[in-house]
Amino acid sequence: MAVLAYILSGLSLLMSGLFFLQLKMTSLKLLAKMFAGALSPIWGIIGAAGAVLGGIYQALWAIPLGVIGAGMMILYIWRVTRGHTGFEDAFGPNWANQIPPDQAKQMLQKRWSILLRKAKPKPVWERDINYWTVPDTERELLCDIWRPANGNVSGLAFIYLHGGAWWIMEKDFGTRTFFHHLVAQGHTVMDVSYRLCPEVDIFGMIGDVKRAVTWMKEKAPAYGVNSEKIVLGGGSSGCHLALLAAYAPQHPELTSEDLQDTDLSVCGVVSFYGPADLMEEYTHYMELDYFTKVPPVPIGEKLDSKTTMQYIGRLDILLGGHPQDIPEIYRLASPIHHVKSDSPPTLLIQGDKDAVVPVYTTQALYKKLSKKGVPVIKILYPWTDHGFDLAAPQINPAAHSAFYDVDRFLAILANK
Repeated sequence: MAVLAYILSGLSLLMSGLFFLQLKMTSLKLLAKMFAGALSPIWGIIGAAGAVLGGIYQALWAIPLGVIGAGMMILYIWRVTRGHTGFEDAFGPNWANQIPPDQAKQMLQKRWSILLRKAKPKPVWERDINYWTVPDTERELLCDIWRPANGNVSGLAFIYLHGGAWWIMEKDFGTRTFFHHLVAQGHTVMDVSYRLCPEVDIFGMIGDVKRAVTWMKEKAPAYGVNSEKIVLGGGSSGCHLALLAAYAPQHPELTSEDLQDTDLSVCGVVSFYGPADLMEEYTHYMELDYFTKVPPVPIGEKLDSKTTMQYIGRLDILLGGHPQDIPEIYRLASPIHHVKSDSPPTLLIQGDKDAVVPVYTTQALYKKLSKKGVPVIKILYPWTDHGFDLAAPQINPAAHSAFYDVDRFLAILANK
């Protein structure tokens, strides 16, 4: 039992130490760090158990190791679940009064619970709905629709775009708990698959996103959605696309000719660690020595999954060149350069130790939105890295805290 005490205490301390590491985004340590925060309540219990066993079985060094490990986990939970003044700053001191009491009851009442309550009633989940077919092909773009089973709808639709560095991943990855939670509040969720690189470049990708917006606006009456109450969002690269579509809905270079006269506007955007400036993102990747020596592939090329992994995040292929050669394209594809006074309200959520998306670019986007008078909320979770919300969301303190803020943001937009 003394050995067990040392193992438990040491493990808790080791996991807490990951909070202070600045990791490379390709490192497996990044995954370990995600679970250090996501499972912090469990690591805290493990550290406390190691300290107790150390006291009982005379494993004296296990006591301070376990106490420190458990203490660091408690400190992490406290830091990521603290309140902030973002809503007051963005929507005024009476912002909470904009949310109807019945809807407020369905939202999280605390920033963290030991276990996220199970959303009721069970939502209707319609899978693999075709929202667009690529012309002259049989290539179908699919989405999943999550909607309330009882017809008690808020009138708001949330279009979610998955992450994956523009090269990998698919809809329905780590988001079911989140979507259950949103649907319980009456929102309709559209979980979108879009074409990835190298099948298409940035222009094809943003076109898919705008097709999704068009489809939801057309189908809005069938789902009890107000076509003026559509919010874009997503994680990482998916949220880059969400921000870009939200801030440049009718930009002629980012909108296909047949959509030029279509209303592509949205009423808000939720960013989970989305890149705002691709020039800075490229520089960040280069500093990490991330670009591999594999040769570029042409757009439209089909790659197997193993080969694709070698190209993840290759902005030079996505955008058609390096920034020193085509700076105007990097600027065009960067949401921060499309901010205007009429840009939609924005919720920016990120960990302050993000290894993939530089935090200073999110700070810059926040400052520009604020300067333009756009309602914007920025939340940086301490000691937290990229993709934090996707790991163990049922008990994840940072994920709960993010859900708490998304609840209120969407409720305000639904009732404006």
